Amino acid sequence: MKIHFTKMHGLGNDFVVLDATAPGAFLPTPAQVRFLADRHFGVGCDQLLIVERPTQPGIDFRYRIFNADGGEVEQCGNGARCFVRFVHEQGLTEKRDIRVETQCGIIAPRLEANGDVTVDMGVPRCAAADLPFVSDSDAVVQALEVAGSVIDISIVSMGNPHAVQVVADAAAAPVAAQGPLIESHPRFPKRVNAGFMQIIDRHAIALRVYERGAGETLACGTGACAAVVAGIRRGLIDSPVRVATRGGELSIAWGGDGQPVLMTGPAVTVFSASIELPSDLA
Repeated sequence: MKIHFTKMHGLGNDFVVLDATAPGAFLPTPAQVRFLADRHFGVGCDQLLIVERPTQPGIDFRYRIFNADGGEVEQCGNGARCFVRFVHEQGLTEKRDIRVETQCGIIAPRLEANGDVTVDMGVPRCAAADLPFVSDSDAVVQALEVAGSVIDISIVSMGNPHAVQVVADAAAAPVAAQGPLIESHPRFPKRVNAGFMQIIDRHAIALRVYERGAGETLACGTGACAAVVAGIRRGLIDSPVRVATRGGELSIAWGGDGQPVLMTGPAVTVFSASIELPSDLA
């Protein structure tokens, strides 16, 4: 079977995007997702994004996200920006403001005049039950034992779960060593994205994220949102915040408890092409 796809990225966090808005459109199996995500034998990506028709009235599209390991996840901020650019470039909408259905609720992205995309990522949730995280409290700072050492984390759900720790130097942070251990820690029954945040000043941070099911990526949009929420709740930074990732910079604004997080950044189309899926993948 031959399928058509578009390769995109948001600050180096890269995606394979499929248009499944037509009736009877192709939907990949987990094995096919893993093949497409493979950087040696497939196209290569951190996540696969699927654009579908909405299932609710008053909504423009449905947005589904699959990690490179084939598992479906709730949200992806960099992907949401690419989603907006994709539906415009493919002529699926002329609206600059759209409403998009995700597994965790409705998001409201907007294509800016300069080509950047701003996404209303919704209201963050910080209770242990929201991630979920096994804890007897909802304290802003939680202790977590990792490989015999105790680290301080702040937990934030942006529709998907994040555990953010403050480090002295993001470039030297133990992402490769600690990231997998935090991701699969037994206190996170559904696994978690592990963020490593360096405070630059009151309005700037540096961030690296080890993503659940994908490993470390060059940027993580929901991770940037979660880090800013964690930093503001801990009294370390003030909105708006410039978030420097290895792939580039995002701008994150948050007005505090009960308010949505606004994320602004670029989205880039790399190329479109077709690929033949191996016949033995089911």
